[in-house]
Amino acid sequence: MAAQPRFHKQTTASAPPAERHPVDETLPPLKMFTSGLQHVAAMYAGVVAPPMIVGPAVGLSAKETAFLMGASLFTAGLATLLQTLGFWRIGAKLPFVNGVSFAGVTPMIAIGKGEGDNAIPVIFGAIIVAGLLGFFAAPYFGKLVRFFPPVVTGTVILLIGVSLLPVAFNWSQGGNAHAADHGSMRNIGMAALTLAIVLLMRRFLRGFLQQIAILLGLVAGTLIALPLGMTNFDAIRDADVVGFPTPFHFGAPQFQVAAIISMCIVMLVCMTESTADILALGRIVGRPADEKTIEGGLRADALGSALSPVFNGFMCSAFAQNIGLVAMTKVRSRFVVAAGGGILILLGLCPVAASVIALVPLPVLGGAGIVLFGSVAASGIQTLAAAAMEKGENALIVAASVGVGLIPIAAPDFYHAFPEDLLVVLDSGISTGCVVAILLNLAFNHVGSRRSREDAAASESVPEAVPAH
Repeated sequence: MAAQPRFHKQTTASAPPAERHPVDETLPPLKMFTSGLQHVAAMYAGVVAPPMIVGPAVGLSAKETAFLMGASLFTAGLATLLQTLGFWRIGAKLPFVNGVSFAGVTPMIAIGKGEGDNAIPVIFGAIIVAGLLGFFAAPYFGKLVRFFPPVVTGTVILLIGVSLLPVAFNWSQGGNAHAADHGSMRNIGMAALTLAIVLLMRRFLRGFLQQIAILLGLVAGTLIALPLGMTNFDAIRDADVVGFPTPFHFGAPQFQVAAIISMCIVMLVCMTESTADILALGRIVGRPADEKTIEGGLRADALGSALSPVFNGFMCSAFAQNIGLVAMTKVRSRFVVAAGGGILILLGLCPVAASVIALVPLPVLGGAGIVLFGSVAASGIQTLAAAAMEKGENALIVAASVGVGLIPIAAPDFYHAFPEDLLVVLDSGISTGCVVAILLNLAFNHVGSRRSREDAAASESVPEAVPAH
């Protein structure tokens, strides 16, 4: 009898501990910081570009525009922490980076015209309302996950990567189309050299150094660009050591119906793209996103957008380029991206530190971006490989969706005669391609005879491709 308690104790102690998913793993501090910094380096230009464009367009001075850029870094960090760490039913809890959405740039400029000193308060008021709308609409978007089988998600992931590549090409040319050296051999040569450095590091380095090849490539490219005069130190000289984005720095938000409607449309576009991004990231990290994950991710997007104007930031959404970084480095920990969010907050509070990252020349960033964005497209192709493409209907869905999604990239003026409100959606190849893929999947695989529905169910039950880790 006395042996029974000991036997019971022994079997209990020998039970294997539950294995932690790589998404929930914590890394050593140095690896956590450098990997997080790599995410910041990959997204930095995308965060500061919208305020850099919108500020002068609505009449802000250079100093006010710089303030807007710092505030955007700060709010991007807050939104990223909401996504990666989360609380309650908020946050996808995936290595998901959030930042200022490009989708809102054109509408915000349109809103700001004619408003004078009230331009920014009117824009911020519209973003707050749009963010609240997105927060309460998130559960309904979450229910759309069953309409995203591999044939749809693979198509959208492919379009995300292909749509981002022109950004990398523009960076490789120098970024500013009106600059005298735009597209010069020096700029493109620097981008090609950075690309070569990243590829060589990925080929010959091992372990942790291989994982941060993008960051090392950016550092190496910047050091090479220094003696060539391709770096600009003005940002460091003019930056303050400490700065805080004072709440409602530009005045209390103002609420105008037309502006609110415009930004609500942008919010819906961002939610559509974020849904696709969450699904893409879930496949890449080996934790497929379900309805609850999508709902939490969209809530974090929307809440981040609603809070962002309080600290003088713009609408936040997923940054697809960082999905490519996760796919390439195989570092799947959400806490790494949370560390990146913390770095973004510190950069927003320390303009001098933010200016150091701004030293990276755009051609250097463009060379690395080709690898990052191409990795996203490659993940889409890998997902399509498991989408029962032998079925003629699925091949047709991909063909039509990719064709429509490429229109804004291949022919930017294609929709020039359409109403400006529609351009918010039509100028986004990701959004149009996603909508077409969903509708065609419904038409061919869901609506119709019982046999077609059974075939669709069989195709959706095929194991989905997850990139090797």
